[in-house]
Amino acid sequence: MFVNAERLVRCDLCWTVGRGRRSGITFSRVPRERIYTRHGDDGSTGLFYGGRVPKDGTLPRAYGSVDEAQAVLGMARAEAGAGSEVEAMLVPIMRDLWVLMAELATLPENRSKLTPGSSAVTSEMVARLETSIDGLDARFEPPTEFVVPGGNTVSAWLDIARTVVRRAERHSISAAPSPSQVVPYLNRLSDLLWTMARWQEGQSLPVRRVS
Repeated sequence: MFVNAERLVRCDLCWTVGRGRRSGITFSRVPRERIYTRHGDDGSTGLFYGGRVPKDGTLPRAYGSVDEAQAVLGMARAEAGAGSEVEAMLVPIMRDLWVLMAELATLPENRSKLTPGSSAVTSEMVARLETSIDGLDARFEPPTEFVVPGGNTVSAWLDIARTVVRRAERHSISAAPSPSQVVPYLNRLSDLLWTMARWQEGQSLPVRRVS
């Protein structure tokens, strides 16, 4: 149940963040437009708070990789099933990834206009991931060596998501340098996804046992 879930709506020349209307929060409505605009046919794309950049530029490459990671997490969520513990863990993360995309889709000179926790990543968001890792780590004995992925479908999707997150992290180093919390968040998220994958496998297969 999303009480304060921000909604990031992609427009041609901007990104608009709205909030769900619950607990007295005002819902920002965005005029409905066609899915296609043709404005990106020249190979450029619009950014949050204005500006256009090439679609293969630093910022689109970074937030595009985060978008891919979110889609793969959706596959893990679907495979785990509605109401599962995995879904309960993934949905808040998928919400967080919209925040990452908002920050990455903003020119550096406009990032002072972003709202912490809604369109800019915070250290508290990173800390929540660390808490999740520590809590999960205490529930089972994680392997201490390289393992063969694919113990089951859920763990396999989590491992794919982990590798996409690592790619997003690499692209974000130049797109959102320190003091941005984007890279620390992605770094910690990849650790959490690895832990979740091993947890879902139950009994991992160490590489050394494969002849």
